[in-house]
Amino acid sequence: MLKSVKVQDYMTTGLVTFHPETDLFEAINSLLKFKISGAPVTNHQGELVGLLSEVDCLKAILTQTYHEEEMGGCVGDCMTAEVETINYDANIIAVAKIFIDKGRRRLPVIQDGKLVGQISRSDVLRAVEEFAQHS
Repeated sequence: MLKSVKVQDYMTTGLVTFHPETDLFEAINSLLKFKISGAPVTNHQGELVGLLSEVDCLKAILTQTYHEEEMGGCVGDCMTAEVETINYDANIIAVAKIFIDKGRRRLPVIQDGKLVGQISRSDVLRAVEEFAQHS
């Protein structure tokens, strides 16, 4: 039964992460270098404090340009602070429901208040495929 398949078994670990004080252009460079559309933002204790997306970066640059400010700043100034997460031991069905109901592509995975990984829609599909092959 798919309810026995856990997030921890299919999540991605070893994520690119930023800290709130990371320079915005350093973060943009990392997004481009690793060909990712966003990354979690953690404090120095490993707790998730936000997410930085390409859209967040574009908004910051557009705002600075509009106000004729010098471009720059740090991740904490433009990240999204309200972030939905999923628990490490949640089942794949719970994740799939969030993806369907809320249109999310990926969710940060939390264990004991710390960021431990990320799960995406393709990770869920991989879990379903493996489950179907072994049933």
